[in-house]
Amino acid sequence: MKVSTRFSDSIHILAFISIYQGKLALTSDNIAGSIETSPVVVRRLMSQLKKAGLINTTHGTADPQLAKEPSSISLYDVFLAVEGNVHLFAIDEKTNPQCIVGGNIQATLDEFYQQAETAAEAKLAKASIQDVIDTILVKQAQKDHAKQEKN
Repeated sequence: MKVSTRFSDSIHILAFISIYQGKLALTSDNIAGSIETSPVVVRRLMSQLKKAGLINTTHGTADPQLAKEPSSISLYDVFLAVEGNVHLFAIDEKTNPQCIVGGNIQATLDEFYQQAETAAEAKLAKASIQDVIDTILVKQAQKDHAKQEKN
């Protein structure tokens, strides 16, 4: 089963827009080059981000903008925009109810999964796009410093 990258790609798009605003043409081709995906995928994700009120775009221009300050966009906002209100974990509903394990596994896992989902949602709600941007910039500064040290 392939895991969706829509969430991480959408965070990538928002960080890219914020970091490169005014420095680079923010075309779907340029953004796609950073993600290493197709411009069509970028446009689809940007459409979902726009629908959720996270970015503003003008048809025919390469100038998307964040609709809010990066510190006001939580990672949970992004998750809801592109993944919807889906469960992070799936429980196999087709198990043998006559078996001790098969007859009790769904209710048991449901409890554990609910706790894990609640914790994940709370963590994502506390983290913002600004946190991601700040971390990206620190990591790049560390790479630049290490490169200068080698020279």
